[in-house]
This record gives sequence, structure tokens and C-alpha cells, in this order.
Amino acid sequence: MGQIVCQSCNSTIEHFENEKVSILYGQCPHCKDCEEEA
Repeated sequence: MGQIVCQSCNSTIEHFENEKVSILYGQCPHCKDCEEEA
């Protein structure tokens, strides 16, 4: 099981099927919106 974590706020965005346990960093939609406004 893998998970995608927001690199800005560290909240879990999504889980995905994976043979190994892994964490990918991305950005949740909320943080993307905040960055575009700034």
C-alpha cells in the first residue's frame, strides 16, 4: 500500500495499490489554490 502525502501540509491525499509500502509527495488541491493566490 502506498500513499500520497501533501508536501505543504503533510496531510494524506490519496492511497494507491503498491507492492511495497511507499510514500509519494505531491500537493493537495487546497494547498495548490493557496499557492496560486500568494
